[in-house]
Amino acid sequence: MPPGIPYIISNEAAERFSFYGMKAALAIFLANYLGVLGGNNLTEASATAYVSWFNSAVYLTPLLGAIIADAFFGKYSTIVSLSIVYCLGHLCLALMGIGGLVEFWLLAGLGLIALGAGGIKPCVSAHVGDQFGIKNQHLITKIFNVFYFSINFGAVISNLLIPWVLKWHGPHLAFGIPGVLMALATLFFWMGRQKFAHIPARGSSFIKELFSKEGKSAIAKLIPLVLFVGMFWCLFDQTASRLVFQAERMNREIFGLEILPSQIQAANPFLILVLIPVFTFAIYPAAERIVKLTPLRKIGAGLTLMAVAFIVVSLSQEAIDRGETPHVSWQLLAYLILTSAEVMVSIVALEFFYTQAPRKMKSLMMAIFLSAVSVGNTFTAIVNQQIQVDGPDRKGSKVESSQDSKSQVTRLAGYDGKLNTFDDLLIGERTVESSVTELLSQTATNIEEYYNRNEKLPLKWQDLPKDPWGSQLNYQLVSAKEAKLTSNGPDKTSKTEWDLGLNIAVKEEPKNLQGTWLYEAKKKKGMIDSEPKENSSLLSLEFTAGGGLTLDGADYYWFFTNLMIGTALLFIPFALIYRPKTYLHEKEDTQGPFTVWVLQSTRH
Repeated sequence: MPPGIPYIISNEAAERFSFYGMKAALAIFLANYLGVLGGNNLTEASATAYVSWFNSAVYLTPLLGAIIADAFFGKYSTIVSLSIVYCLGHLCLALMGIGGLVEFWLLAGLGLIALGAGGIKPCVSAHVGDQFGIKNQHLITKIFNVFYFSINFGAVISNLLIPWVLKWHGPHLAFGIPGVLMALATLFFWMGRQKFAHIPARGSSFIKELFSKEGKSAIAKLIPLVLFVGMFWCLFDQTASRLVFQAERMNREIFGLEILPSQIQAANPFLILVLIPVFTFAIYPAAERIVKLTPLRKIGAGLTLMAVAFIVVSLSQEAIDRGETPHVSWQLLAYLILTSAEVMVSIVALEFFYTQAPRKMKSLMMAIFLSAVSVGNTFTAIVNQQIQVDGPDRKGSKVESSQDSKSQVTRLAGYDGKLNTFDDLLIGERTVESSVTELLSQTATNIEEYYNRNEKLPLKWQDLPKDPWGSQLNYQLVSAKEAKLTSNGPDKTSKTEWDLGLNIAVKEEPKNLQGTWLYEAKKKKGMIDSEPKENSSLLSLEFTAGGGLTLDGADYYWFFTNLMIGTALLFIPFALIYRPKTYLHEKEDTQGPFTVWVLQSTRH
């Protein structure tokens, strides 16, 4: 076994723990913790867009890392230098809230991690293959099994641990621990510098091949495949955002223990370890007896499986929309299906991209493959931004401020654009007052009486009154513990910035929250009552202006399900007309050991 392998494996386990631990906590942090640190909590759609833009950046920067490694500095120097940038990103996240600079530390941290993590992605896996020569190439399968195990082992442990740390010990420690692991990963890799076989940068020959007719042709042929695989990641990477928020509304008790919503993500790397040998030694051989399994046929089957996984997710959301609390096992079923799809799309496509790349463009082609993840996450981010309805305060309304002894209130001109008229809005730090506030409150009181009698929120609400502008109020059950009352507002049109609403939520028992970092931090800041009063309301009310969604509930998931079905259908003619051309390394390409490439996960 090459002497540098132990340093690479230890580096890989620590680095993957670092990345997936931070990512597991990110969506919940953005939605629930930013407000305590001095920022503003994000809505689920905004948090999804934020996470998706981050993922997009992480998987776009491999293009930069590949060019730096292949043309200028080589893989080792690129990995070490960008790992230091990676560590600084984790440090920034751990410092959030220090000095009141929440957004600064957040953006700086995610930006540096995107540059560091993305930049080393196309280099790390190739560096493993670089260590093997002709005499020990029979060990490559064994070492990549170990390498792949280290990836998923780190991901499983961090997905289970870091959400728990966030809940009980807060964001500083939750983001600090992954930073420590990344520092250790960098140290492990640096310690092996004298043990590694080093493949030099290609310099001008890389540039020449990149812009050759053959190089441009190879890239052009694979661009459609980037788009197809991108749509796969568009759905898959919502496991770190939308599926986390869906899991919050599910029964998460497994074997008597309640699993945190973010911890469900650990199912994916765990199932990967199980399913790879199942597909390799059982499913693929059985299928080969019926039909020849080409890489493109496997990818097409994987795209179809992803659509099936989101059908399960969509049906689960329909149950939530009806006020039911489905068991998280339904989401685990979706994880089983989408992880099977990952085996057929991710790993197979990675091999396919590598074999279709000219010999001096291997790292760059890996980066182009990874850019498919960026394409998918960019689409998710854009969708989640476009479906959000802005509030009237973002539309350039006329404003005036008034100060009293208790709080500052901003008066916004309403739909008529004039101040001091019937449709004005009064917006405080945590309140919204309008001409329909009293009517919404009265209706909410009736709903609360129903809840007190039946111990559940109503699926529908009859006899909804009309608002001051003549439109009937709207009632929507969001989940077993959430509902919305909305008025179409003075423009009499639903889902616009002039909608006026009231979010109704069942209060969680303080005894279930005491001791958690978020509860104690809110209590310290006076954001919650440490001693709830007797006969206090069982429901919390939050008035809103605008800020709704044009695509909500199960409709959101069905949108992406239909998108995946369409992608799978369009992939069929592409697979029929594509003509593969395979390029493999030759002995003169290497300096020292003869480089051999084998399959590995898209996690790199």
